Amino acid sequence: MRPFPGRTFNDCGRRGKSRPTTATRDLSRIGRMHGKPPTPDRIDPRVSISGARVWHARTLAIALGLCSTLTVAIPASAKDAPSWVLDPVHTRVMFAVSHAGFSQALGTVSGSTGTLVFDPDDWGLTRLDATVPLERVDLGDPSWNRAVLAPRLLDVQSYPMARFTSESAFPSDDGNVHVCGQLTLHGVTRPLCMDVTVNAVKRHPMPPFRRTAGFSATAVLSRSDFGITAWPSVIGDDVTLRIEAEAVRSRVAGEPVHDEGGDSGPETDAEVEPTPEPEPGAAL
Repeated sequence: MRPFPGRTFNDCGRRGKSRPTTATRDLSRIGRMHGKPPTPDRIDPRVSISGARVWHARTLAIALGLCSTLTVAIPASAKDAPSWVLDPVHTRVMFAVSHAGFSQALGTVSGSTGTLVFDPDDWGLTRLDATVPLERVDLGDPSWNRAVLAPRLLDVQSYPMARFTSESAFPSDDGNVHVCGQLTLHGVTRPLCMDVTVNAVKRHPMPPFRRTAGFSATAVLSRSDFGITAWPSVIGDDVTLRIEAEAVRSRVAGEPVHDEGGDSGPETDAEVEPTPEPEPGAAL
């Protein structure tokens, strides 16, 4: 019994029966030992000789088209959402908390830093990453400052910074914007939403005349949600936040200046380095 019956062309080009080779006879003998004739391996047309899968022309064209679409779409989104840098001189967090029910104790934190991706025409692209230096908390009294910074409350030795990272932003019916994200405070991360008002987006009137965006925001958090539970009979649990912030447009070298507000003036290509403004009347 021949394992590979059939007719082939011999070396002279004439048709005749093929003669079994030594390798064929060995395969036939092995097949009889297992009770069935050997079956030759079939070659998968989708696999090359090296073993690598070969892409059909139509599949390859679809894949290349998809890659091209993604490559074009990603830079377009980045281009449509300008990046900004928070100005620590003009960004401040104010907080209010009940003082045993008698009044609202007020404190401020200055020097916040961070980055912002923001386009007033497309809030879906908004991304904020802000850091607040808690060692700069000021309640207007040295004794109260030491008490708030101590381990029983903020514990700034262990947790010197608070950080907020946004996850979503969408306009509301009252003309403001809801910005929601995650606040990390006292080593605990919890969701927080803020109501944000855009005050202005225009060229700053003072040198170096950079395009500036100004915001006001409010939010309320529970200090116990962040593990700050000391003195509950003296310090209230709800903490009301009010944030005043300015962000300065940053751009790469060579990017054209677009000032939709009609203002014009010199701008530099360097990264933003906020500088203190002169005191009113200093130039007079």
